[in-house]
Amino acid sequence: MCGRFVVAKVGNELVGELRVDLQADELPPPSYNVAPTDRVAIVLDSAKTEPPTRRLEVARWGLVPSWAKDLSIGARAFNARSEELEEKRMFQNALQKRRAIIPSSGYYEWQQQADGKVPHFIHPADGSPLLFAGLYEWWKDPSKGDDDPARWVLSFTILTREAIGELGSIHGRMPVFLDVDHADAWLDPTIDYPRDVLDAAVDAAPYVAETLTFHPVAKDVGNVRNNSPALIEPLDAA
Repeated sequence: MCGRFVVAKVGNELVGELRVDLQADELPPPSYNVAPTDRVAIVLDSAKTEPPTRRLEVARWGLVPSWAKDLSIGARAFNARSEELEEKRMFQNALQKRRAIIPSSGYYEWQQQADGKVPHFIHPADGSPLLFAGLYEWWKDPSKGDDDPARWVLSFTILTREAIGELGSIHGRMPVFLDVDHADAWLDPTIDYPRDVLDAAVDAAPYVAETLTFHPVAKDVGNVRNNSPALIEPLDAA
């Protein structure tokens, strides 16, 4: 799973080679302890234009489907198993038309050891952005009027797959990583067979995983109130 991640850069630095057309006016600041229900920037292709417009939007972590009665359901849907999407009502429609990329600087995972769980920071060795495959939804808050700009909530989930290699020694699951070569196909809302694109991305994820490095960090990251660059420092240097 992926329950915490890091976004140390914002704006153009964040998205790298994704060729964003439009960027939200107010992006969230850098965060070293992004937790479910937090707001971060995601990349999506809007199907309302031809060709689709690639946008950098601000979204809430934890997918809230359009049929939800309230936001609380999103707290349980911050991850989605890539192999089960078609079986889950919450994710079926988003897989077909609403796929996103979540750019990050890396993520945290907890390894079970003899004396308890130890958090690790997993990130690209060269400091480049790490891209997660995700799904997004728009939810209309029934408690707000049509003239309220906050009535529409954009939310997302991060897809996961079975962990491989050294990452598998830390946790049994890992995010579905995307390389730039798969980004365009994943975001394209007009494709007819999204499962084929997802399977290709899942198969390529191990190649991205091989470029990652990791180290244990202080348990301070377990408290969402802690948020500073010190959280990603190696444990022996903290």
